[in-house]
Amino acid sequence: MNKSSIKIAYLYEDLMNTYGDSGDVKIIKFLLKKAGYETEVDNVSLGTNFDASKYDFVFFGGGQDLEQTIVAKDLPRHKQTLQKYIESGNPMLCICGGYQLLGSYYKTNAGITIKGLDIVPIHTVFKADKRMIGDTHYITQWGEVRAFENHSGQTYFDNDKLKPLGKMIEGYGNNPQDGVEGMRYKNLIGSYSHGPLLKNENIANALVDKIITRYHRRTEHAL
Repeated sequence: MNKSSIKIAYLYEDLMNTYGDSGDVKIIKFLLKKAGYETEVDNVSLGTNFDASKYDFVFFGGGQDLEQTIVAKDLPRHKQTLQKYIESGNPMLCICGGYQLLGSYYKTNAGITIKGLDIVPIHTVFKADKRMIGDTHYITQWGEVRAFENHSGQTYFDNDKLKPLGKMIEGYGNNPQDGVEGMRYKNLIGSYSHGPLLKNENIANALVDKIITRYHRRTEHAL
């Protein structure tokens, strides 16, 4: 690794990249380069050793059910390092399946419960007869967001520790009942927004600011 570069960890890039979620990482790299920073991206996949403290941004995209089930079996070995990274207020973005897997569990349409990392207090229930698909429009603390969703998982908060990413204007978001999209906890963002999400420059720029802050804090601490 080049010590002068911003370090990005892409969790399971080869398995969790539905609907162009890798575009979020490409946008981050573009904006960081525009701001004068070089970046390095590591794919953290099956069997890869991973220390989140060495990174300035962690990205976790969405995947199909089969891939998500495979990842769910490998992911627990990273719980401790990810939990410490998140609780320290470092920036992370999780989309769709990656968002779901940070919660306590998701229950399949067949009634099978697949354990998540239980880092944030959410759970997800899959309902095949209620696919939530289409354009979305919602309001965040950084302004309007327009994106695309395609999921059967309905996600619910289990306490008031979390804040939603946004309030729905169009689309479903987390579920058909609550009228909110995604979640925020410290500098962690979870979302069902594909498209990719960070084509919305207001969200992308807010995240880049957090990444740059993390980079300077990490590199100054290493001196």
